[in-house]
Amino acid sequence: MAAPTAYSLIATDLDGTLLRGDDTLSDRSLAALARVAQAGARHLVVTGRPAPRVRPLLDDLGCTGLAVCGQGAQVYDAGADRLLWSVTLDRELAETALGKIEAEVGEVYAAVDQDGVDGLTLIEPGYLMPHPTLPAVRVERRRDLWERPISKVLLRHPELSDDELAATARSVVGSLATVTMSGPGTVELQPCGVTKATGLALAAERLGLGPEETLAFGDMPNDIPMFDWAARGVAMANAHPELKAVADEVTTTNEDDGVAVVLERLFPGAGRQVPQHVPAQCVPGDASSSAERALFSSQ
Repeated sequence: MAAPTAYSLIATDLDGTLLRGDDTLSDRSLAALARVAQAGARHLVVTGRPAPRVRPLLDDLGCTGLAVCGQGAQVYDAGADRLLWSVTLDRELAETALGKIEAEVGEVYAAVDQDGVDGLTLIEPGYLMPHPTLPAVRVERRRDLWERPISKVLLRHPELSDDELAATARSVVGSLATVTMSGPGTVELQPCGVTKATGLALAAERLGLGPEETLAFGDMPNDIPMFDWAARGVAMANAHPELKAVADEVTTTNEDDGVAVVLERLFPGAGRQVPQHVPAQCVPGDASSSAERALFSSQ
């Protein structure tokens, strides 16, 4: 059955967007996503969280297909529990970037997400996790952060705001890495050229879908590339001003089921009844082509 709107792919961020503040999905949101699936459209999670931190949420969604994780650096097959694509941040470049940032703003506190489906989040002394519900392992020294390949570096400054830290990082890092801001207390360095849009584009291509058929939801500046790529971008009422400025629409907050509000309008009949099971309408997981792998390796 064809989707009853122009949108056949619904791409949603998680934190501050689809999830409530306590990391849960509302019954209303689950019901709206189920109705979208019944209408023949696909739902794709596009998140800054690394794959190991997304698995429980995908289980809640009944998703056994793909999810875009790590700000687009990972495309994860939930059914097979494996990464189909993965781009790592060169650890020497990451150290160099950190040195340039600290030369401008003084000491920062760093954490890393390790690559792989079993990768850990490591935090150095002084770093405070912005999401206390997410597991992390504290290390003794910064050099311990670089023991295994990483997908990104997370930064915090004891005094500067996220906007100030991100602006300074962008001004000095250059082509060493892509600087993003994905939530309160979350400024990140990721592989140069990799954004949520790169991962979303690859996942959409696997479905035979394109940007003109995609509706995206988000709340932070790291969602801007995804909005630029998609036909329509919807920002949450709690979104960062930079994202609201480029959004086509602003819905209610994540706490007030802003995603469901829009989906109920676009997919008539989407109600608040809780489904017994949310059909898995994620991108099917199969082997990636050499051309797709080349796209990531060129970043």
